Amino acid sequence: MPNIKSPAPIKSESEYSAQQIQVLEGLEPVRKRPGMYIGSTDITGLHESLREIIDNAVDEALAGFAKNVWILLNADSSVTVVDDGRGIPVDIMPQYKKSALEIVMTKLHAGGKFGGSAYKISGGLHGVGSSVVNALSEWVWIEVRRKGKIYRQEYERGVPKTEVEVVKQSKLSTFDFRLSTQTGTTVTFLPDKKIFQTIEFDFDTIKKQIRERAYLVPKLYFHLIDSRKPELKEVNYYFEGGITSLVEKINENKEPLHKTIYINKQENDVQVEVSIQYNNTYT
Repeated sequence: MPNIKSPAPIKSESEYSAQQIQVLEGLEPVRKRPGMYIGSTDITGLHESLREIIDNAVDEALAGFAKNVWILLNADSSVTVVDDGRGIPVDIMPQYKKSALEIVMTKLHAGGKFGGSAYKISGGLHGVGSSVVNALSEWVWIEVRRKGKIYRQEYERGVPKTEVEVVKQSKLSTFDFRLSTQTGTTVTFLPDKKIFQTIEFDFDTIKKQIRERAYLVPKLYFHLIDSRKPELKEVNYYFEGGITSLVEKINENKEPLHKTIYINKQENDVQVEVSIQYNNTYT
């Protein structure tokens, strides 16, 4: 007779109790399950984290307040994103008794994209991007330029290490000559090696990301500067025509059959842009 093992006894319902229920507070769920927020922890997820911060800057442009976005790849593997928008609010939120800046950086689903008054249109994770990047970074420092002052706060793995305080000089003081306005936000973060498989950003990947956004958001300047090696690399993108420029770029080595058609119409809160140009090729 073959030796047939009896199936393991089914555990009783009593073994599934309140003791098995976990409640993750604050940004803890982000560090426990980062893939739920940025897709993965490989190099794709690494660039997704940067994209979220870039998109926050782009949102300021979409709202009509920013004209420039700078992305700086630093020698210590950190990355800095600077915009010349309005700057994240720093005043106290009465219900939390904390600065709005700290709430945006440390609480999920906090931001100016829910009410509809601060942003009519936006990209990225709505109210999630900044806090998620903060949670998945070894450290972050953020500076806000508002009302003639510079406000700064620093964090480690999502936890504030300083209060929001007024400082006399930016940590990025050598870069100040490039800033065209006295308002805006600067975010510098070092991705956490405990989370990501690699923390080395790829210049060409970021270049592609910002080129695509430059086509989608006309009249917004993107500046990418890589100072990780002795020989500085820099690229800049600006497209006056938006998606029309994109269509013309796609057709640059083909024979267009007519001038580029561009349609832009808004109905209530929905805006649609279309650009078409037929060429002499076929598929």
